[in-house]
Amino acid sequence: MIRHLAILIVSLAATKAAGDLRLDMPVDCTLGTDCYIQQGVDHDPTEGSSDYQCGPLTYDGHKGTDFALPSLTAFRAGIDVLAAAPGVVTGVRDGMTDARQVGPDAPDVAGRECGNGVVIQHADGWETQYCHLAQGSVSVRSGDPVTAGAVLGRVGLSGQTQFPHLHLSVRNNGAVIDPFDPDGRISCGVPSDASLWIDDIAMPPGGFIASGFAPEVPEYEDIKAGTAGSDVIATNDALVVWGYMFGGREGDTLHLRIHGPEGHVMDESTALEKTQSQLFRAVGRRAPAGGWTGGTYVGEIQMIRDGVVLDTSQTLVFVR
Repeated sequence: MIRHLAILIVSLAATKAAGDLRLDMPVDCTLGTDCYIQQGVDHDPTEGSSDYQCGPLTYDGHKGTDFALPSLTAFRAGIDVLAAAPGVVTGVRDGMTDARQVGPDAPDVAGRECGNGVVIQHADGWETQYCHLAQGSVSVRSGDPVTAGAVLGRVGLSGQTQFPHLHLSVRNNGAVIDPFDPDGRISCGVPSDASLWIDDIAMPPGGFIASGFAPEVPEYEDIKAGTAGSDVIATNDALVVWGYMFGGREGDTLHLRIHGPEGHVMDESTALEKTQSQLFRAVGRRAPAGGWTGGTYVGEIQMIRDGVVLDTSQTLVFVR
């Protein structure tokens, strides 16, 4: 992470028109509920990386904002991608397979890293690009005029991606512009006083994607798929609470609690040993002799940074 007091963004060429374009939410979802912002534009011109808040929610050379879905289940349900501003469609691609870029069997996407996508030209040299749309979902053609909020397709897994998300790039006369910091200058720890977003869209420095209970520590792939949570657990099963998070930093503390019909079950804290864009943690207890008392159990997980609670997630399970 960049720790200078101030950073001059030489990789983002600020322009006189940097405040002219106004952007609506490009995904038909509610931030913090059924989607979240996983990564932003890289503001570090070196081989390192820094988001617009001087944090780690980006990677070297990343040129857009990633609006992510919490699971593969949410991707399969279908979430619309929307035009962020009025304009004319100037480029379209569809037909690429939805496939995570993991393992030796991942498809070759060289030269097509954006996957299925749409490019829209706006006034005064502005352009937006929408990447990783679901195969067969693109609903516009080159030359089509579109209004803000028009459906372009659905969030997918095409191109160079490991999780379902929309990658939105914003450019002005070819220069990459961060919609959270359009003037191209940031000061670490000081929020930008300018934004291209019409609504008050925030990029949190980290938080929870999902949480749940399970009778054992779940597999990470099941958490990503959205199939790890259990609504009901048997009285003789173990009681495990888990949290799925983004933006974890070295030194963050996770506080995990379980309360049941007879009160406190467990209360543990653990410190993160490294910075990770996504991660999960789980803690639990084996069933006591005679099994758990039937009823509702509440799990609460807190992400704490520098002594301040960054985010809290609660989850319920019924034991019978």
